[in-house]
Amino acid sequence: MKNFKPFGIIILLLLLANLLPAQEKNWMDESKQDRDKRMEWWRDARFGMFIHWGIYSVPAGVYKGKEIKGIGEWIMDHANIPVEEYEKFAKEFNPVKFNADEWVQIASDAGMKYIIITSKHHDGFSMWDSKVSPYNVVEATPFKRDVLKELSVACEKKGMRLGFYYSIMDWHNPDAKGENFAKYRDNYMIPQIKELLSGRYGNVSVLWFDGEWIKEWTEEQGQALYNMLRDIKPDLIINNRVGKGRKGMEGMNKGEGYAGDFGTPEQKIPSKGLPGVDWESCMTMNDTWGYKTYDHDWKSDKVLIRNLIDIASKGGNFLLNVGPTSEGLIPAASVERLAAMGNWIKINGEAIYSTSASPFDKPDWGRYTTKPGKIYAHIFDWSEDKILKVPAKNYKTNRVYLLSDKNKDLKFEQDGDNLQITLPNEAPDSIASVVVIEYEE
Repeated sequence: MKNFKPFGIIILLLLLANLLPAQEKNWMDESKQDRDKRMEWWRDARFGMFIHWGIYSVPAGVYKGKEIKGIGEWIMDHANIPVEEYEKFAKEFNPVKFNADEWVQIASDAGMKYIIITSKHHDGFSMWDSKVSPYNVVEATPFKRDVLKELSVACEKKGMRLGFYYSIMDWHNPDAKGENFAKYRDNYMIPQIKELLSGRYGNVSVLWFDGEWIKEWTEEQGQALYNMLRDIKPDLIINNRVGKGRKGMEGMNKGEGYAGDFGTPEQKIPSKGLPGVDWESCMTMNDTWGYKTYDHDWKSDKVLIRNLIDIASKGGNFLLNVGPTSEGLIPAASVERLAAMGNWIKINGEAIYSTSASPFDKPDWGRYTTKPGKIYAHIFDWSEDKILKVPAKNYKTNRVYLLSDKNKDLKFEQDGDNLQITLPNEAPDSIASVVVIEYEE
């Protein structure tokens, strides 16, 4: 018996261990090295396309003949449309002109490196063939095609990264508000998100959450969801709205205990960026995310290009939105502006992709970006005296030239604390011309 007791105790301990829940890995304790490796492509990309598309494109901001104030994808809420009435828009959603390859080509030609599309917005309608609910684009519409599947195939062919927006809030599901929220979370929301990561939709690179402000959702739930999703796909990148990080964005890094990998300032560019935090400004081209027939307040090519530069100069990414029509077309005004951005990027993309935030204070005439061995001066306002002064006293400059004409050097000299560069008589680009300063590291 004496020889049997230790063996019996070991067996008992093993049995008890099997009854205990496995220790979940805390992915928020990821090492800096591992995080940098995972975030590398995203940081290098700098520019992506946001797509807000759903059955809200059918009313397109109009309900019962009345233009509804506010952003288009919120029409169910803003117009107080009952669930049964709103569901009828699904029966009218038949975007026969949708062509995933064309959409991806538009993004690629614009210089965008990734696409984030609304898989499910606050209205609860799913834009993929979800087995969790029949309220989806395949089962509830005459279109009967899996939008996310087609887009994932097109992205894979083009080498475009793909991510999905998913709303935690849901106006359609009766359990999504109040005491039954846990039932919605565990039996509906999480199973749907797992569908998106099942492999059917290719190598999903980003999950972009929203609707996290509801009282039913907590930071603790966000952290648990973050860890679960990283268990499923360790290289996945997840925004801060998976938890309550939007309210504490400046401190959303792991030291502050917030879930999520990057901050999401909406419709704005932080004046000084968000130092120490990965971040992405999401912005519309006009005044709304989802398509509205009467919203013609378009930002100019100039504003959009300079916004991209401003964001990159502060170390952020630019997620620029398009709101396709119920026919499946990206509005012509959006396509025209994206083409203009692409033309600028074809010449100046080196000064945007894989760059870091400016090492200098923001100048009156433009912005700076940088990468090892190079400083890029993005000039918005061409100097009348044709002199550009850069506070590069601590840099040993070897060469200066225009990015649009790499074979022609510009004259420069060190003048006290400033590097003084002689510019050509005319700016090569009326929106932003880039001067490259090469230096010894």
